[in-house]
Amino acid sequence: MIASVFGGLWRRPLTALYVGLLSSVAAQAASAADCPGHPDAIGTSRTIVVDPRAHPIIGTMQYNKTLPLEDHEVVLTFDDGPLPKYSNQILDILAAHCAKATFFLVGRQANGNPEGVRKVRDAGHTVATHTQNHPSGMHRLPLDRSKQEIEQGIASVTAALADGSAPAPFLRIPGLRATDGIEEFAASKGLQVWSADFPADDWRNVSAARVYELAIERLEAKGKGILLLHDIQPRTVAALPRILHELKVRGYRIVHVVPATPDRPATPTEPQQWLLHPPSETVAISRWPKIPKFAVAGPAVLPAPALSDLDWRTSGLGVRAPRRGRSVPLPPAPWPRQSSLLPTVTLAALPVPAASLFKIPESARMTLLASSASRAATAQARSTEVSAAKVAGKPRRPGRAVAPPASAGPAAQAPQRADTNLSKPAAQAKRNGRSVRVAGKR
Repeated sequence: MIASVFGGLWRRPLTALYVGLLSSVAAQAASAADCPGHPDAIGTSRTIVVDPRAHPIIGTMQYNKTLPLEDHEVVLTFDDGPLPKYSNQILDILAAHCAKATFFLVGRQANGNPEGVRKVRDAGHTVATHTQNHPSGMHRLPLDRSKQEIEQGIASVTAALADGSAPAPFLRIPGLRATDGIEEFAASKGLQVWSADFPADDWRNVSAARVYELAIERLEAKGKGILLLHDIQPRTVAALPRILHELKVRGYRIVHVVPATPDRPATPTEPQQWLLHPPSETVAISRWPKIPKFAVAGPAVLPAPALSDLDWRTSGLGVRAPRRGRSVPLPPAPWPRQSSLLPTVTLAALPVPAASLFKIPESARMTLLASSASRAATAQARSTEVSAAKVAGKPRRPGRAVAPPASAGPAAQAPQRADTNLSKPAAQAKRNGRSVRVAGKR
């Protein structure tokens, strides 16, 4: 009540801080007073009314918006019930602390335990839906099947209430595996898809102590939000009293959420209140600091180039170079005017080498001459040998016929002359360095 009266003071950080502290103290005192017989109860600090059509998706585990909570405010939610063995114990614990929560009930569970649905309603909690059969892979189902799961779940919970009323238009998808098609269908039906701000992993095979630790650690990390629990787990039954006690010790407050109706309008809120951490004037990094003037290290205006630096009088800009191949010639670029170069620094002259460096010792000269003479004599001897072989008729290459020596006389030379009168192909082959085998000769 007090928090809603002073809700418009959020723009003044210091005033809002004082008001928040006073509201917290007053809300906790009122909660304890409303829970007779349980002085350590955390109670329910306030109830907020939300319009599902204005905010169709909430919960920062999937979306960028959550419920319009103040700092250190928590919304308790429980999934998968009702299951008599554990759901009834959860209801008893909440009643002992006068804390209100939202229960997302499975249609099949409601059909099997309709009395459990009515117990949730009669205890003053919000009855919501969690599909008909709780499919773990709902994001993989055809959209028509997902629609059927949602509608049948609502119908089963409505039948279990048995008073003509319907559950709240709050829907949580199993495993938080919603798709765009599911969200669009839910919005068309006026349903608000709930995710969460932090879980306690109580559906995993962990201890009750671990459930308590995760709930407190993750709440402390975010400062406020929607806590996701399950009322069908024994570890949740064991951890819930410790969680509620620690929430009160640390100054947290329980908030109950109900849907808007024609007779119950939505709680007035600002758009930034639906953010988990809205920007404020007290956050230093929420906006850049305003700097009136910047210190400039140099002149305010850079010097502009003079016209004399631009070679705009260059002639022949439009002359096209002759084409070569298929390339398109470009006009010559107007190079900047050349400026006079600074005189180069005269380098020190290197010393001229002395003539004695190029002299060859007498012994080396004689060795070179002797080597040259030896090579010349060897070449002369080879040349003489080749000439003598030609005169003597030696074959230069293997496979050629050996001509008779010159001392054989004219008679011996006759066959040689006869061989020179071979057919033209044989002579041509002989000129090409190939041996020709003539029929009748070996």
